[in-house]
Amino acid sequence: MAALTFWTGTMDAGKSTLALQTNHNHAARGRAGIIFVSNDRTGSAVLTSRLGLSHPAVEVGPDFDFWAFIVGRLTQGSKVDYLVCDEAQFYSPLQVEQLAKIVDELRIDVFCFGILTDFRTRLFPGAARLVELADRTEVLQVEALCWCGKRATHNARTENGVMVTEGEVVVVGDVEELDAADEPPEVAYEVLCRQHHRLALTAARARATGRLANTELLPFD
Repeated sequence: MAALTFWTGTMDAGKSTLALQTNHNHAARGRAGIIFVSNDRTGSAVLTSRLGLSHPAVEVGPDFDFWAFIVGRLTQGSKVDYLVCDEAQFYSPLQVEQLAKIVDELRIDVFCFGILTDFRTRLFPGAARLVELADRTEVLQVEALCWCGKRATHNARTENGVMVTEGEVVVVGDVEELDAADEPPEVAYEVLCRQHHRLALTAARARATGRLANTELLPFD
């Protein structure tokens, strides 16, 4: 039976790597699939992982219609056994409903990968709809770590080195770790534990205040 599966985790948890591995595993068994992505870190129409792997993909914009696209492919005689959908948190609730319809009516497997919450700690609409509709929701077992060594649970956005909790939900930024001497990028992201996200204590700020050597913070800090 076809199924809609949602794999989720924070940044650095290996979602895109698993998406590429899923596609490889199914393609190796002779199944025909299509990869979709939205707002990939390196640009449009490509799925990349931080390990350096990549694969061409179909870019999903705000007006993209999954149902019409797949029905069109099938009508033209193409074989489609499964879909791999990365950065699925950026999909609209309607697009997620289209994916569920593809599973139910066309019997095509759909594997979605994405994060649950944005930099404000609020659910992405697409991720929320996936949790509501998916046959299975799986949390990746690879744990991303906060700079303090705790399990990272929140995604933080910085602008010119300062953590922010307001602004546009979708803004592509740098995700690479910087050296102390580097100029902070205009927009960047990092993962933090809940405590340090609540305190707006990023790795750069912890380094500047000497707290990287002592991660034990008083509750009233």
